[in-house]
Amino acid sequence: MNIKERLNRIKASLPAGVELVAVSKFHPVESLQEAYDAGQRIFGESRPQEMASKAAVLPKDIVWTMIGHLQTNKVKMIAPFVSLIASVDSERLVEEIEKQAAKYDRVIDILLEVHIADEETKSGWSEQELNDYLASGKLATMSHIRVRGVMTIATNTDDESIIRRDFKHISEIFTSLKPRFDASFDTLSIGMSDDYPIAIEYGSNMVRIGTAIFGTRNY
Repeated sequence: MNIKERLNRIKASLPAGVELVAVSKFHPVESLQEAYDAGQRIFGESRPQEMASKAAVLPKDIVWTMIGHLQTNKVKMIAPFVSLIASVDSERLVEEIEKQAAKYDRVIDILLEVHIADEETKSGWSEQELNDYLASGKLATMSHIRVRGVMTIATNTDDESIIRRDFKHISEIFTSLKPRFDASFDTLSIGMSDDYPIAIEYGSNMVRIGTAIFGTRNY
């Protein structure tokens, strides 16, 4: 199967209202162009330099989504064009995105990444840290950031009960945070190639799928 066929098969499996982020990190520009030609517009990258170099040569209506851990000193590379930063995991990063977005007179959409998986290596706010930060009121003063929702990556395991536990937990966090924001807080981003059908059961409306579209990555 080629990229177009795999992409169309996945799109056909998604319920109405679920956005597909095609995770294109480490894949060549030609593969992204193939997916673009097949109708895909939202692409996910994890390295600012790679995203910037691809954005320079690919169509301008692509919706670029930063999905990997983002260092504060790299925000400036993508601030002029990125649509969504889906991996916002610290107060320092929030402040830097606000600062860089202001330079370009832009409002950048973000997702707050919450750490609920069993692995310590995964990034994200703890639930308590996030609640404390929101209670401080600092986020509400940022006029160049729009908080669209939350994101998490489930524990890396074949045990479906653990994956379901993680998705249930983040779904509950999403619901509990909603009253703190306006109507634009509408995105629960969970689910990747291996577990997105389960994520959709728990309310995901943004899935991040790479391998099932582009094949195995060349690192």
